[in-house]
Parts: sequence; structure tokens; C-alpha cells
Amino acid sequence: MKFSDFKKLVAISREEICREIFRENRARIKVKKEKVAVKNLVKIFDATLSISNRKGFHAMSLRDLSGETGLSMGALYSYFGSKDELLDIIQSQGRRLASRVLSEQLAGITGARERLRRALYSHLYLSEALHPWFYFSYMETKNLNREQQRNAIENELYTESMFSDILAEGRASGVFDVKDTLLAAAAIKALLQDWYLKRWKYSGRKTSIEEYAGFIIDFIEAFVLRAPARV
Repeated sequence: MKFSDFKKLVAISREEICREIFRENRARIKVKKEKVAVKNLVKIFDATLSISNRKGFHAMSLRDLSGETGLSMGALYSYFGSKDELLDIIQSQGRRLASRVLSEQLAGITGARERLRRALYSHLYLSEALHPWFYFSYMETKNLNREQQRNAIENELYTESMFSDILAEGRASGVFDVKDTLLAAAAIKALLQDWYLKRWKYSGRKTSIEEYAGFIIDFIEAFVLRAPARV
């Protein structure tokens, strides 16, 4: 699967994401016109991720956000009541989106090997399409409060358990030969994270996302596939 094909299959434009955010948070967003709200939410989230990925969310002030978005402080408070609330909205929506996309991409895919490949492609390509959020989410975990950290950990464990379940399924059907599926899943997660945390490294080597996807699939399959029986 190519990255361009994935983007055609999955509706993950910034506008669609912010439309979901607006509809999920109608009770606390004071702006009632959806078109206006979505337009400004795109500005707010683009600016938040941009500033945060430059100097950290904890160091970002609402005046920084106001300056970058062109929205007044009063206008910003129409969408969230505090920085903590803004962070909660961003993190919660990101978790919901990742979970939904991965579930949709695996629906109807049979066979452990094909499910593993689809899960790897989907996670990697989603992290590329939403790179600012994935990077932000990982880097800002240390600054979250206890409940937010627990949610972030649960999200990490969700994706690891997805890979672990696929590996266990393949082991049961005789396709995979892996002793500890949880450790293998953790190693897979680390390979996927390396792409969005260290993009500078792969950019410098002119490694495309399709090349990286092909490499990790070959690398993981070399480890987990059951060797053919010798005659």
C-alpha cells in the first residue's frame, strides 16, 4: 500500500478532524456556527502544535497562541476554558481518531500475516499524515496531569495489544513463531515511533515512508514468521 492510497481511503483532513472536535465538544464551545468554529479550530490546533513542537506546550502562553492565530484572547476562550482543557481536547481527539482508523483498516482483513501488514502500514501512514499530533502527543506526555498520563499510557498499550493479539493469532494458526508476543509488540511500536520522532534522520538519508514501511515489514516478518519445515 502506498501512502497516497492510504490518504484516499481515510478522511483525515484538518477540517474533518476539527469538525469532529466541534461536534464532540458542543457543550463547552461557545461558538455555535459550525463553519466559523471549524475554521478557527484549525487555526488554534495548527498554532498549538507548531508552537509546542518548537518550544513545548508548557512554555506556550495563550498570548503566544493569540499572536499566532490572529484570534483575540476572548475569542480563544470561546473554544476552551484553559490550557489544560485545550490539551485534553487535542489528546482525546487524537486517541479517538487513531483508534477508529486502525479499527476500520483492520475490519474484514483475514489471515494473521495480512492483518499484521495492514496494521503496520496503517499505523505508520497515520503517524505521517498526522505527524505534528503524534510528535506532540509523545513529547508532551511528561507534562500531562496524572489522569491525562494514564490516558496516554492506555493509548500506547492499546496499539501494543493490537499487535500482540495479531501475533498471538498468527502463532495459534501456525503462521508466526514468536514466544513473547507482548515484547515483540513493544519492539514493533518502537520501530513505528522512530519514524515520527526522528524524521530528520530519515529525511537526511532520503528514505521515503514507503521504503521505511517495506523495511520494517521485512524486518518484523523475518523475526516472527515460522520457518518452513525441512524435508
